[in-house]
Parts: sequence; C-alpha cells; structure tokens
Amino acid sequence: MKKSKIVIVGAGSLNFGISCIQDIFSTPQLWGSEVVMVDINEESLEAMFNVAKRINDEIGSNYRISCATDRKEALPGADFVIVSIAVDRNKMWKNDFQIPLKYGIKHVLGENAGPGAVFHTMRNIPIVMEICHDIEKLCPKAFLLNFTNPESRICLAVDKYTNVKSVGLCHQLRAGKRMIGKIIDKDPGDIDVKAYGINHFTWASDIRDIHTGEDLYKVFKEQESTFDIEYEKFSRFLFHQFGLLPMSGDGHLGEFFPYAHEMVSAKGFDFEADEEYRVKRKEFIDSLSDKSIPLPVGMLKPSGEKAFDIINGMIHNTNQLIDSVNIVNKGCISNLPDDCIVDIPCVVSGNGLNGLKMGSLPRPIAAICLNQINVQHLVVDAAVTGDSKMAFNAFLIDTNVPSLKAARNIFDELMEINKAYLPQFN
Repeated sequence: MKKSKIVIVGAGSLNFGISCIQDIFSTPQLWGSEVVMVDINEESLEAMFNVAKRINDEIGSNYRISCATDRKEALPGADFVIVSIAVDRNKMWKNDFQIPLKYGIKHVLGENAGPGAVFHTMRNIPIVMEICHDIEKLCPKAFLLNFTNPESRICLAVDKYTNVKSVGLCHQLRAGKRMIGKIIDKDPGDIDVKAYGINHFTWASDIRDIHTGEDLYKVFKEQESTFDIEYEKFSRFLFHQFGLLPMSGDGHLGEFFPYAHEMVSAKGFDFEADEEYRVKRKEFIDSLSDKSIPLPVGMLKPSGEKAFDIINGMIHNTNQLIDSVNIVNKGCISNLPDDCIVDIPCVVSGNGLNGLKMGSLPRPIAAICLNQINVQHLVVDAAVTGDSKMAFNAFLIDTNVPSLKAARNIFDELMEINKAYLPQFN
C-alpha cells in the first residue's frame, strides 16, 4: 500500500474533526500514512489529536500522527490537504440572516445564496486564499479537498485565483436520500441517486435501488402523490413544476428562491439548538480524549463524507463512483458555463476526478443556476480584490434582493459589522 502525507486544516472542529478521524481509521488502505492535524484553537486541537492518537494506538493502524497550530509547519511534503474553516460561524451567520430581515428581505437560511451569503463568502475566501498560497509555496503538487462553505464560491475562487488542484465536498445529497426514503419507506442507504446542478441546488436525474437497479423514480412518483403534503412541501412543489426532484431539502433549496418563505419556515438556522449540541459534542470528545469512556464502535465506521474515499481512489486507482463533488464544469452540464463550479457525480482514479456527463438541466433550473453563477463570479472577484462596488453589484443582480433601498441599507450595515473580518476592503 502506498503511503501519503495528509494535512487536515480545521481538525479541531467538533463535527469535521471527528468525521475525519472516523474516516482515517475506517480506510485501512491508508494505514501507515502520515497525518498532520492543524487548528488555531490549541485546546480543541489537543483534544482531537488525543482522540486520534488513542485510536491509532488501540487498533494498531500505524499512522504517524502529529499536530500543529501553524499550518506552515505542517504543509511541506503534503500530498493532500483537507480544509474546513469558518470565521466566528454562528455569531456572524446571525447577522447575515437577521440584518436582511430587518429591511424586509424574507429569506430562509442566508448561508449560500442571497445577501447574507455575499458576506459569508467574503469572510471565508481570504483565509482559503492564504491557505492555497501556502500550498503553492510549500507543497505545490498537493491536492486540496475543501469542505468550507459557501462551497461553490470557495471552489470558484480557488480555480480562478490559484494554481491549486482541488475539489469541493458536501454531504447535502443525504437530505434528498432521506426524503426519498421516507416517502417510499426505504432505507436511504439502499438508494442510489445521480443528481446534478450547483451546490445545495442539485436535482435527481436518476433514482435506483443500489442493489437491484430497480427504477425508484417511478415508485417515488406513485407514493409521493398520496404522502403528507406538508412534508418537504417546497421541494415537492418544485418537483411537480420542473419535473426533477431537488435533493437539498427545503432549507437549502429555499435559499435560491425569493418566495420560498411562503412554503418554508423563515425562522432560519436554529442557533440555540446548535449551541446545545456543541456543548454535548465537546463533552463527548473530551471524554474520548481523556479515556474516561470506552471507544465507541461507531468511531471506526465511515462518517459518510468522501474525502478519504477520494484520497484512496487517487492513490490506489480505485475507479470508485463518488456521488457528489464540486468541480469545474467543463461540459459536464451542457447548458451551464464551462468555467462554473457544478455539483455532480464523478469517478475517482489515479487520473484524478472525472465528472460524469450529465446532459442539460431543464430550462427553469438552468436559469436559476445561471443567475447564481453570475452572482458567484462577482462575489468571488470582490472578495479577492476588495472591490466594494463589485460586491454591491452582486446584491443588485441576485433575485433574492427585490428592493434597491433595502439592498443599500443591508449592504452598508453588514459591511460595517464585518469590517474587522474584511481587511481586503480597508
């Protein structure tokens, strides 16, 4: 088995860190490789490092595991760099959501599309760019696997402004599989979906039983017609209108439509529940770290994320199908621009990632994608260059912003609130 050096930036994250640890140890083809865990939060990093070291010792996987608070110490010689970062995530997301509401813009989540997403993007891109420039200098052949949101925009920035080869990863397809499974009474793990579009806005072209190949789209259409009309109401409305089933669930799907609040809760992300979850999650990780609880069996099972499948596939030429990746289009969706970032299935091999040719999207879906792709380009360029006029132009063309007065007020207030996070505009 070939050995590699894998650097994980953001390894102290309560969710991302544990998912990576699960996948490190449930991918035996990579055992014996070098793993460097990086995070600027020293306390969180130490706890996660202790968990990884504990598992490594207990199962004898022979990884060479170390940690660092400075990524520049970790990157030299890296073959793969996994990145998941956020800037004061919940604190700033609340502003991204609440300020537009203050000026009459009803929206659903405010994370990946709409006015709040402009600032979410501009906060995260400079940090990702710094990481990429370090990769260019210290490990120029390394492959970047990005989990940072807004996924499409981060991936676009990496492609436009760096020489780093990369892929963006997201687990949103699971939401669609859960929806299908509930409606047809089938385990989501037994459902295979081929979906395409842009991140958090993908549409199922094919749904099958993963074992038998049975066409489940027909089954879904039959059973959906009599299922509880309130369940994933907006997704099913668009399914009937556009002819394909959206896969992101009502929450993320609703970010792309100015009228989604008429069918989807406009309460936004449940920050209070998330904070409670994070407290419990930290207690669990601390208990694993200090060995006060036994090692759960689940810690040795795959998390469902695809980073280590891709790493193993590139190293060992597995030719494995990966159901969802964010990569440059290059004709995979024929009626979207070649240089945009699309979310599609791909095959991973020693040749890298090869996206499946998915054909064209129905015109209404493509039209919404095209609007967001144009917004993405403006926001990415503004985030990199510090051009505030370009950033405001992104507001002006986004269909989620129906009022010029509101756009100016939201933009000015969020720009002031984000001043400390946007040095490129100072």
